[in-house]
Amino acid sequence: MPPLVRFLLIHAAIGFSIAFVFVAMLMVFNVNGLWTLMSTSELGLLALIMLTVFSGLTFGGVQVSIAVMMMGEETAPKDPNGGLMRRAWCAVRAWLAVPPAGRQREAVPVPVRADTKKRRPRGY
Repeated sequence: MPPLVRFLLIHAAIGFSIAFVFVAMLMVFNVNGLWTLMSTSELGLLALIMLTVFSGLTFGGVQVSIAVMMMGEETAPKDPNGGLMRRAWCAVRAWLAVPPAGRQREAVPVPVRADTKKRRPRGY
């Protein structure tokens, strides 16, 4: 069997097993009375099979697509902004850092308008 087909089948099986666990947990915890509804209905087994199969298709497709998208290069991608995000993160960390005990941050005066005359709000 070709390696890519085996790759897809393995990840589809992983997705189906996750879906099986998901449906089992839905039944165990009786979410919205689902287990009660299926156990009292005469078509409950068919509903359980359909829920498992369609959840398996969904989870399997998601697992396969994630696995395919993760097949990229092994090297770390370069930052297209030239390290802008790293510099910004370092600046934010430095700004949030607690200053040493001997050094305090300087108080910066904030300009405030000193008018005593009342102004009308805009839009009137």
